[in-house]
Amino acid sequence: MHLRFRPAFAGLAADLQAALLPMLDAEDFAAFFTPDQVKMLCQQSGLDENALALALLPLAAACAITPISLFDVGAIARGNSGHWYFGANMEFIGTTMQQTVHAEQSAVTHAWLRGESGLATITVNYTPCGHCRQFMNELNSGTALRISLPNRPVTTLADYLPDAFGPRDLNITSLVMDNVDHGYRLTGDALTQMAIAAANRSHAPYSQAHSGIALQTASGTCYQGGYIENAAFNPSLPPLQAALILLNMHGENCQQITRAVLAENSEARLRQQPATAAALQALGCHQLDVVTLQKA
Repeated sequence: MHLRFRPAFAGLAADLQAALLPMLDAEDFAAFFTPDQVKMLCQQSGLDENALALALLPLAAACAITPISLFDVGAIARGNSGHWYFGANMEFIGTTMQQTVHAEQSAVTHAWLRGESGLATITVNYTPCGHCRQFMNELNSGTALRISLPNRPVTTLADYLPDAFGPRDLNITSLVMDNVDHGYRLTGDALTQMAIAAANRSHAPYSQAHSGIALQTASGTCYQGGYIENAAFNPSLPPLQAALILLNMHGENCQQITRAVLAENSEARLRQQPATAAALQALGCHQLDVVTLQKA
């Protein structure tokens, strides 16, 4: 079991511990559960799915990186496929506040990067802030997305974001979690191709500034992330943060990145390179290659 989970695991009920232990002890546990695992956990713990998700929140919060706030938030995105994905807030010393990641953003992006086609419920241990409410409105589930909190009835995003403004108000038809391919040609080495593939899935309907990134760590493992734009602009999530979410969910150290490749259009109205380079340098990575996207 990864060290970060041990304190939270110790506080769980004994029957839930017994059910979880084989999963958490697996070397390849990457902070998500399959539908069969969720079913097994419910059966062995005696909890229904909503109660189980709430009980698992301390494990999700254990993934938080909070050197600034010291305030850990955990979230679980429950996919239409039946998969459950952990998320946690992430903060980075030496960068701006805009580089931080909220727990709900983390869980949503984690699900998206694993190919989830839509979300049914977000379970979180604290009330979603306005930033996250707006961010979640970019999903194809819209305001019908269910929100589950401890000691409160399950409601929907519409209850948290009344009279919402979002992509549908701007006639955007391709939403986050929809299957898209922007058709950029895969070139270069394996890490470069990963970055371009991430750009092909990125969501940038307002600027058309598609972008993606791939990170390689000291372990030799590679992680990719795509840009997620938002109708309100500021809740947009840069590609670097998306990749860092996946890296963190795999239990790797964000300060062990040895190489990064950013793929974007040099003539786009927005550029990810300056902020990406600054954030990577704060994390100790000084090798950032930038490649220009080219249509196939």
